[in-house]
Amino acid sequence: MRKKLYLLLVLLSSINSVSCEEKYISLGEHEHGQMEHPLSGIKLHNIVVALSKSASIKVDGPTLLGSKGEDFEWVTINLRNAEPSQDDWVGVFSPANFNESICPPQTSKEKQSGAPFICTAPLKFKFANYSNVKYTKTGKTSLKFRLINQRGDFSFAFFSGGLQNPKLISVSKYVTFFNPKAPLYPRLALGKSWDIMTVTWTSGYNIDEAVPFVEWGWKGQEQKRSPAGTLTFHRNSMCGSPARTVGWRDPGFIHTSFLKDLWPNVEYTYKLGHLLSNGSVVMSKQYSFKSPPFPGQESLQRIVIFGDMGKQERDGSNEYADYQHGSLITTDTLINDLDNIDAVFLIGDLPYANGYISQWDQFTSQVEPIASRVPFMIASGNHERTWENSGSLYNGLDSGGECGVPAETLYYVPAENRAKFWYAADYGMFHFCIADTEHDWREGSEQYKFIEQCFASANRHKQPWLIFAAHRVLGYSSNDWYAKEGSFEEPMGREHLQKLWQKYKVDMAFFGHVHNYERVCPIYQNQCVNKETSHYSGVVNGTIHVVVGGGGSHLSQFTSLNTRWSVFKDYDWGFVKLTAFNQSSLLFEYKKSKDGKVYDSFTISRDYKDVLACVHDGCEPTTLAN
Repeated sequence: MRKKLYLLLVLLSSINSVSCEEKYISLGEHEHGQMEHPLSGIKLHNIVVALSKSASIKVDGPTLLGSKGEDFEWVTINLRNAEPSQDDWVGVFSPANFNESICPPQTSKEKQSGAPFICTAPLKFKFANYSNVKYTKTGKTSLKFRLINQRGDFSFAFFSGGLQNPKLISVSKYVTFFNPKAPLYPRLALGKSWDIMTVTWTSGYNIDEAVPFVEWGWKGQEQKRSPAGTLTFHRNSMCGSPARTVGWRDPGFIHTSFLKDLWPNVEYTYKLGHLLSNGSVVMSKQYSFKSPPFPGQESLQRIVIFGDMGKQERDGSNEYADYQHGSLITTDTLINDLDNIDAVFLIGDLPYANGYISQWDQFTSQVEPIASRVPFMIASGNHERTWENSGSLYNGLDSGGECGVPAETLYYVPAENRAKFWYAADYGMFHFCIADTEHDWREGSEQYKFIEQCFASANRHKQPWLIFAAHRVLGYSSNDWYAKEGSFEEPMGREHLQKLWQKYKVDMAFFGHVHNYERVCPIYQNQCVNKETSHYSGVVNGTIHVVVGGGGSHLSQFTSLNTRWSVFKDYDWGFVKLTAFNQSSLLFEYKKSKDGKVYDSFTISRDYKDVLACVHDGCEPTTLAN
């Protein structure tokens, strides 16, 4: 085996320049140098193989995991190194055989440069001295890793030389789950009508070896089966590196079933199933959900909204990367209060996988306690979609070459075309219009027509609470980088949509992308139209804009400038909760993730006549006639 073997990377072809009118430059996170994925810090192309008898890495315990049906297990690894260093580290690889045998086919020119030894990044990594500061003196330590079932076996690789010049000195035995192909990580979503709940999950079963279905029904009553469709995606579906190269990992198979003809406000139980070709059946554990209320129904309805969640490892992996330290804080706070939540809207930037496809499994596992019980609705963010020459509205490499494919496949939304990630959703007295800021929203565009149609379709008598949400800030933000650009928004954001918010009396507009919280006064024509801050009543004379991008990723600084339209700012992780008591009363609460307590709130009370009332120039001229 060669002492030094180079990883061959696929380089992007040169990108043709476009005018500012055709494309926007992606500003913000990358320009401020804070969004590199932790795995991108490992220089795989510098790896040399230096297996040493003086170093060892061993699994402490059984190598067969999940024998009782568990979808995750904690595994302890024992390390020994006669020449320890503070930058020794361990990577978790899956498939376990991570050498050149799994590399994609090479061209003749690539072969002449030498076959690569490692073609895929680890799922996660941890430094050897993570939990033992004496490691560099004793050369012995133990590490704990939390593994989730990801349709493959695992091995642990021991490296010296740090992340920049890794030397592979030892490899562990393989470990695997009892059934690597098991159906896992269900995520619920609202369907295209109120009486449909969709269930999407991941497994290792293709349709030629098993038929997917959901077994479901009223809690405690006879269960029935509904079929599921199956999708996947491939390396050549990715737009660039690392998604096409070191970040690629087989995503398995994604199944979606439509549970139809639901009764309103009924608790249902369900299991994920696969009928194998030999006649046997593989079933998941049992889950439950409460069906949505009938549109317009008056009952207690509670919706959580936030953006930019990210994923975080419970075992402390990738710990030296200051990346998404609030992700688990938000996740656990929502889990603990899930009995008081009816639906969740995560408005873009989900795991920040950035082209490392394995991270999507980690994310679906992290949010499973939430997504398996309440509708988990998503929007498209720049870290899901943006990529050069891929039809994205923005220039940039934010998606790491994913160009929207994993998000569009792994999560269902009731869009007419999931590659165009805009859609309407109803939940009781709420009507949601979810936009896709990675596609053109400007007047005359296909999405602009959808947004107007979505607003116009709201029956404000029965669904008085009209909510707009999108990832990038199309309204107002006091974020530092926006202020430096002199815009306080994405270019041409509100200039095109403001007339629609005003015409259709949109109650609130929510945005992520900026990783903090900010509430703006009711706005009409760029002006505050109501000095009240804690209670709004009467006619809808302006839209309240809210930035709620503090779901877990690194936080964004506010400008020092005094933005007069700003009512409340918070530099912390948190989320918004909307509670509709009836068709006249709504409670808005901003809660910090760290304690779940309310730090900003207001109420709205009004009658239907207040929605109909003409304000400013919002109605056509009328005449008095006999």
